[in-house]
Amino acid sequence: SLYLPEGVKKTTGFCSHRRSTQGPDVAYRVSKEAQLSAPTVQLYPGDVFPEDFSIMATVKPKKGSQSFLLSVYNEQGIQQLGLEVGRSPVFLYEDHTGKPSPEDYPLFRGVNLADGKWHRVAISVHKQTITLILDCKKKTTQKLLRSPNPIIDTKGIVVFGTRILDEEVFEGDIQQLMIVADHRAAYDYCEHYSPDCEVPVPDQPQNQDPNTDEYVSNQTFYHLDMTLLKPAKEPPCVLIADHTQGS
Repeated sequence: SLYLPEGVKKTTGFCSHRRSTQGPDVAYRVSKEAQLSAPTVQLYPGDVFPEDFSIMATVKPKKGSQSFLLSVYNEQGIQQLGLEVGRSPVFLYEDHTGKPSPEDYPLFRGVNLADGKWHRVAISVHKQTITLILDCKKKTTQKLLRSPNPIIDTKGIVVFGTRILDEEVFEGDIQQLMIVADHRAAYDYCEHYSPDCEVPVPDQPQNQDPNTDEYVSNQTFYHLDMTLLKPAKEPPCVLIADHTQGS
């Protein structure tokens, strides 16, 4: 009975059976009718966008598709950040000085996220490098030729599943999408956030109580909750939650 925007419905996630839980992981099936966005400031209230960070997602894009999973725009409507999922994914990043230029956007050849299978995708952005960790094992590192103190504006909007004016939109299933203000989180994605099916769901990401593990407690988590996303036409709501586990 939770509100789900048009073009989004619940489906079975990465694990059809997970140890210690009743039933399968919950994911969302997104069709091209979904147009979802939120003001960036709702994700980063009174905060700057982290300089070094991780973007992590558990996704199953439609086979053969090519689209942006996430796009961050500044106040002037310039795209500053984006993750394309498909064959040879591109990471789009443009800081306040316009660096890197489009021909220098990191491109991950030999990776196909749109092969019709579930993928755990973790990206670590640290200084002038970006590392993609695919399905907990395959690591690829590229240069990210940005400024020494790059600024990403939080006065604009975050768009899920496309870029403004793009014809291509994300179609497929998504279970988790997180931005974590720590570049090390990506390396622990399959341990702390999206574990194998025989592993019970970890409780760190969902609870933000002080944790004995200093590294985990110092992180800020931004989870994508489809029930809180609003169509681009309406004033959007904040995105904070996670659906690794059925309710």
